[in-house]
Amino acid sequence: MADERNEVPDGSAVRVALWRALHVRIDAPPHVFEDEVGLELAAPEAGWQDRPDMDPHATSGFRAAIVSRARFVEDLIDERIDDGITQYVVLGAGLDTFAQRRPDVAGHLRVFEIDQPATQAWKRRRLIELGYGVPDWLRLMPVDFEAGEDWWEQLPGAGFDSARPAVVVCTGVTMYLTKDATSAALRRLAGLAPGSTLAMTFMLPAELVDDADRPALEATEPQAQAAGTPFISFYTPEEMLELAHDAGFKDVRHVAGTTLADRYFADRTDGLRPSSGEDLLVATT
Repeated sequence: MADERNEVPDGSAVRVALWRALHVRIDAPPHVFEDEVGLELAAPEAGWQDRPDMDPHATSGFRAAIVSRARFVEDLIDERIDDGITQYVVLGAGLDTFAQRRPDVAGHLRVFEIDQPATQAWKRRRLIELGYGVPDWLRLMPVDFEAGEDWWEQLPGAGFDSARPAVVVCTGVTMYLTKDATSAALRRLAGLAPGSTLAMTFMLPAELVDDADRPALEATEPQAQAAGTPFISFYTPEEMLELAHDAGFKDVRHVAGTTLADRYFADRTDGLRPSSGEDLLVATT
């Protein structure tokens, strides 16, 4: 989403971009994920690292969780490209920078970024201002979700080939949607061509979050409410798998945040590790 009056993306999208950049700037190498392009796009005011939500210690778990899910997604894309996938759809793209950071890979795909019209207009302008441009293989699709516009119906008009498999990614979105809306999206996505893959994050109920992480999670809920983007929906892994299975996906699996922690942070000596609270659904048609 974006703030129509100020023509900037919402605070959560900017925060994710800044956490990704902060990982590069303050965490010891090797970096799990390297992205400072989002920082370029956001162009925050001087002193942005002094913001309370950028506190290097208090928010380290969130920062690590953000970069671990980003790394997982791009590892998945690389894997599926090797399998011959040529279409990549990002639902709720925000300040996603795959196309700018990895044009050598993205240029062999058709990339569809879907988000609110104000966000897409802002991002197009910023990409042109910064010299990245918007190549023909990158489709910035403005969809007014609040007005009931249907992103699924608009995909073919943007050049999406429904007869060919695709990778679809939806991160940091389902907590803002009703469960009915998420179920409807899953039913649509289950209609993708055989061999397609969906990666979707979801937030766990508080009782499934590690005791050490629960206070930080509970503290973010009123902040999200105040920002106009309240957390609406939480899912147990079993519930999310059942929703995807019932929607019609052929194969569904749960990827726990702890799995990503073990995969990407096991050998670190600085104690950086993702907080619990957000897991992934990976489903194939």
